[in-house]
Amino acid sequence: MPTDDPLDISPAEWQARCDLAALYRLLAHFRMTDLIDTHISLRLEDGTFLINRYGTLFEHMKASDLVRIDSDGNVVDRHFPNHRVNQAGFVIHSAIHAARPDLHCVIHTHTAAGIAVSAQARGLLPISQHALKFYNRIGYHRYQGIALCLDEREQLVADLGTHSAMILCNHGLLAAGGSAAEAFQTIFLLERACQAQVQALAGGVELIFPEAETCEFTAQQFEADDEIGLIQLGWDAALTLIEAQRHEWAA
Repeated sequence: MPTDDPLDISPAEWQARCDLAALYRLLAHFRMTDLIDTHISLRLEDGTFLINRYGTLFEHMKASDLVRIDSDGNVVDRHFPNHRVNQAGFVIHSAIHAARPDLHCVIHTHTAAGIAVSAQARGLLPISQHALKFYNRIGYHRYQGIALCLDEREQLVADLGTHSAMILCNHGLLAAGGSAAEAFQTIFLLERACQAQVQALAGGVELIFPEAETCEFTAQQFEADDEIGLIQLGWDAALTLIEAQRHEWAA
């Protein structure tokens, strides 16, 4: 990843900014955007976190478009003090970052497939290999309106529980991880699982469901990905898809 810092920012923060800007562009590459809405955040070592400047398209995101805010939503970024932050983004992301120190990166999307599955009473069905990563490992949060109320944070955290993914009913998807690479794998597989489910249900025929033992076994296999380096391998491969933009996202 690029580490040439044009500003007086610590190497660790600049690397985090570059990673996060690249993640925004990857979501744009895979068409997981909603114009200027939805958001991705990344926690820094001091407990503050980076989130996008409201109004910037994901495909245009740069390291300097990211804003550092604290747990109260205050902009604490001396370089970009006037950048505007999406209030709903703050509510959702601050809740997860405050409660889950293991989840450094949080992604929220409004894709057509994700919203469609979020509106289905049975939620994510165990009908694809992608979906089995989340077998008994995904939370559900009932819709309470646009996430502008701080009181919703407690319920968001409770509904996520110990998981790293959640379906926001009638709303969209949430995925998280200990790094940008891990969060990217989670949202990529969750989105693909939702796409497969929408298309399978559209076929109008009876679906095949693997046995519960097989579902659990497959979920455990996915959990071993990090141990053998597959998450980082996938992240590095994904970055090559936007290699031509490298000088842009590190600006």
